[in-house]
Amino acid sequence: HWILNALSEPHVLPHSVPESHWCYQTQVEPSNFTCLGPDKWGSSCQKDNQSPINIATAKAQVDPKLGDFHFSGYDTKQKWAIQNNGHSVMVLLEDKATISGGGLAARYRAKQLHLHWSNVLDMGSEHSFDGERFAMEMHIVHEKESGTSKNKNQDHKDDIAVLAFMVEAGCKKNNNFQPLVEALTYIPRPNMNTMMNQSFSISDLLPKKESLKHYFRYLGSLTTPDCDEKVVWTVFQEPIQLHENQILTFSEKLYYDKEQKVSMTDNIRPLQPRGQRQVFKSQAPGQLLPLPLPTLLAPVLTCLVAVFLP
Repeated sequence: HWILNALSEPHVLPHSVPESHWCYQTQVEPSNFTCLGPDKWGSSCQKDNQSPINIATAKAQVDPKLGDFHFSGYDTKQKWAIQNNGHSVMVLLEDKATISGGGLAARYRAKQLHLHWSNVLDMGSEHSFDGERFAMEMHIVHEKESGTSKNKNQDHKDDIAVLAFMVEAGCKKNNNFQPLVEALTYIPRPNMNTMMNQSFSISDLLPKKESLKHYFRYLGSLTTPDCDEKVVWTVFQEPIQLHENQILTFSEKLYYDKEQKVSMTDNIRPLQPRGQRQVFKSQAPGQLLPLPLPTLLAPVLTCLVAVFLP
C-alpha cells in the first residue's frame, strides 16, 4: 500500500500482501509467476466497495451539494521531488496544498500525485466513462486533516480524497507537463528519485479552472493493496491533454525491475463491480460529456485536420 506509505509510517496488516510481492497483470509472467497479480491481491481487495469502476454517466445522480472546490496552495510553483516506486511514478507534494469544498466534509492535505498508463493510447486509465478508457489517469492523493470534519460520525470512508483526471492524446506538446516527463529519464529503476529541473505548480498540470466544476463522486478504495475502502473519489470529466510522445515516454523510460527488463506500463487495476453504490455528479450547467466518439478518435481527427490545412 505505497499510496498510504507516502501518507504515513508504513504499517503492516495481518494477511496483507507484502508490498514487494503484489504486481500488475503485465508483470506476472516476466516474474515467473512469483508476484501476485490483481486477482490474487489480499482479502481486503476482494471487498464490495472497490475502485476503479466504470462510470455510467447518464445514470449518475445530480447532487446539488457538489459545488466548486477550494484549492489552496495549488498555485505554488516549485521544483518537486519525483520517484519511481516500482509501481508508478510519484511526485511528493510535501503537504504544501489543501482542498476543501466540492461536497467534501473536511479539509484535505495533498500528499502525492501519481499516474497510471498504457502504451496503448485508449487503455491506460483505471476508471472509464461509459466503457471508454483514456491514455492515462492522474491521481492527486490527499489525507483528511484531523479536526476539520463536519461529519459527527467518525467513520473512515472518506479518510483519503483522491482527485482523478483522465489524460488523452492531443496534437500539441503540453509544456506544463514537460518538467515531469523529462525527469523520467533519471528514474528508470525502482527506488530512484530526482528533483525536477523546472518549477511548476499543481494547477499547471490541471485542465482549465472552469472545467473543474464538472465531476463525478463516489466512495471507494485505493486501487493498490491493501485496497483500503476509505477513499472519497472525485473523477473530473474534462481530460488533460498531452502529446502522444509525452504519454509514450512513461512506458519507454520507466521499468518495474532493477534489471530494466520489464517496461513499466499497464499499471492498471481492472475495473471493479459498482455493486449497490450510487455515483453522483456535480450540477454544473452544460452537457456533461461530449458525444461518445471514441476518446482517441476526436484528438486524432483534429491532429489530421491540422496537418492537412494549408
